[in-house]
Amino acid sequence: MTAIKHPVLLWGLPVAALIIIFWLSLFCYSAIPVSGADATRALLPGHTPTLPEALVQNLRLPRSLVAVLIGASLALAGTLLQTLTHNPMASPSLLGINSGAALAMALTSALSPTPIAGYSLSFIAACGGGVSWLLVMTAGGGFRHTHDRNKLILAGIALSAFCMGLTRITLLLAEDHAYGIFYWLAGGVSHARWQDVWQLLPVVVTAVPVVLLLANQLNLLNLSDSTAHTLGVNLTRLRLVINMLVLLLVGACVSVAGPVAFIGLLVPHLARFWAGFDQS
Repeated sequence: MTAIKHPVLLWGLPVAALIIIFWLSLFCYSAIPVSGADATRALLPGHTPTLPEALVQNLRLPRSLVAVLIGASLALAGTLLQTLTHNPMASPSLLGINSGAALAMALTSALSPTPIAGYSLSFIAACGGGVSWLLVMTAGGGFRHTHDRNKLILAGIALSAFCMGLTRITLLLAEDHAYGIFYWLAGGVSHARWQDVWQLLPVVVTAVPVVLLLANQLNLLNLSDSTAHTLGVNLTRLRLVINMLVLLLVGACVSVAGPVAFIGLLVPHLARFWAGFDQS
């Protein structure tokens, strides 16, 4: 696999593509006609917005920002899981973390007498994902030094199916909340507002610098556990930090957009194809 080495191509093309797609998302496919000029003016301060500009500011812009933050969070979580398990198929969706977080959210929504939102919901989702991940690691032999990669994935798929079954039972029993839970389980950012941006942003801003600081250790861990240990990496502490970051990222994403799948699986491979395996 030949990675892109020139810095202009390595960083310039993805950033340019992201900016173009982000700008198009502000005005394309709108029920109310919105032009590119409206989207541009909506980003500028110092004037009273028109209806199309207000639509961009209050609906389209937070949705696009939430989509970017969720994509970055799940891609980062997938990369960390693939490094931790030495398994290219590892992702929050295939290892049961998404479904565990979704089950915890569904049970909370069905049983709580008052609505729960914000960081409390993220914490509940992270706890659900953590319990699910612990069960997958136990059933799949992930705590052994010579675990079977395929067994870990199969355990994750089985537990995901089990959690989704329990979630559907919750839908049947909680008739008053069924529609809201069902709509949320479909996954998406159509309902995203500015409060969701402020809920996700601190998580991403916290996780990304920590991962960058650990990049060299992650490179060593990507080779093998024994190599990393020989070169002085504290494997217990590194695994603990990785697990905490994954649960933090996935919990925040699931609480906002529902159990979004496959981003955490595909994007890390696309990034490695483009930039190589060096995580620093």
